[in-house]
Amino acid sequence: MKLHTLVLSLRQFRTWHRWMGISVALFLFFTAATGVLLGWKKNVDTLQPPMQAGTSASADQWKSFEVIIRSADRAMDSVRAPRASLDRLDARIDKGVVKVIYSNYWEVQVDGQSGRALSVAKRHADWIEHVHDGSLISDGFKLMYTTYLGAGLLVLVVTGFWLWYGPRRVRVAKSSRRE
Repeated sequence: MKLHTLVLSLRQFRTWHRWMGISVALFLFFTAATGVLLGWKKNVDTLQPPMQAGTSASADQWKSFEVIIRSADRAMDSVRAPRASLDRLDARIDKGVVKVIYSNYWEVQVDGQSGRALSVAKRHADWIEHVHDGSLISDGFKLMYTTYLGAGLLVLVVTGFWLWYGPRRVRVAKSSRRE
């Protein structure tokens, strides 16, 4: 590659690198900050409620899901948590617990055998995850956000490598011209 072409390439890559870096910086900040929080979610009770222990790890001794959901609804009413629709059930057979998770980021852990509510708590890690992946806004935004962020990081890696390696090539080209 000619020296002049190499220098022009470096200038062009520097421009691309700068503008891509500026355009993804805010997204990277939110993704990195929420990623750190998500990495700690199992170690910080505020982010995700600690797992309780039920009385039986044998699912054939458990109450029906209908009974478990009614128990969870009563527990939500007792702590005056805002009403929300059921999002999902997370059965932890080895722990003897069913997590009843609501759409407003609350969870009730219910003993599978007795049907008794063991804990009621807010799941902050769930909304943090929705901020992290962009799904807090919409699924369409999530797709655009993750695509743009991933493509932006790839461009930054490629242009960053060239901005590191290119000047070395320029030095080699200049030294070979002198000889």
